[in-house]
Amino acid sequence: MSIFAMLRRRYLDVLGSIYIYNEHRGYTAIDRVLEAVRARSPEDTALIAAIEQHRVDERKHYVMFRRWFELQGRMPLSVDRTFGHIDRFVEIMFRKKIDDLDTQAVIDDDSQFEKLCRVISLTEQRGYKQVEILLDHFMVKSDPVLMKIFRIIKKDEPSHWAPYDGWLQEHGKREPKWWERRVDTFIHSELLFLKLPFLFLNPFIGRRKDWADAGEMETGTVPLAA
Repeated sequence: MSIFAMLRRRYLDVLGSIYIYNEHRGYTAIDRVLEAVRARSPEDTALIAAIEQHRVDERKHYVMFRRWFELQGRMPLSVDRTFGHIDRFVEIMFRKKIDDLDTQAVIDDDSQFEKLCRVISLTEQRGYKQVEILLDHFMVKSDPVLMKIFRIIKKDEPSHWAPYDGWLQEHGKREPKWWERRVDTFIHSELLFLKLPFLFLNPFIGRRKDWADAGEMETGTVPLAA
């Protein structure tokens, strides 16, 4: 195997590992959001349905990346919340980890729910922009299956921030301020220029022993063949 082929394989391995972590974190975190919305506004069936579809899409994306790894006969690299965009955003904005977020407080306090909507919206919009870049990346282009995955994500992504932006507008809440957008940019830059290179260059990062969704109810497989 040539040096270029090894670098390409490592880059895509790192990229896939970061994405599969974020997709799993995405749909499991949405479960918390759904819990809050159903308790706050059980009559708002349109919002609940839109967030449920967001959850379905994130799960679908996770399954596609899992299948991509399975086709190569290897597990993802063992990455954690250090490489999660939404993890970092929540920690900065709420000063606590996603798993420690007080769902009841989000249910009871409009300002907390409003903040969460802005965080999710900015995260999803950032994801869309990044996918556009990756679809034009020469290493990603060399993998037709990965290209298909990112095309599907690009198609799905705009509907993911829409329900949160819609709730903010309908309830007269403000749009993200410049400093919130700066936080989003900082998190993305930190991942792109610091954490990703560290993962790429670190030969001691092991691989997961099991899938992140082990024990969860299976919802079927997503075919990746063209």
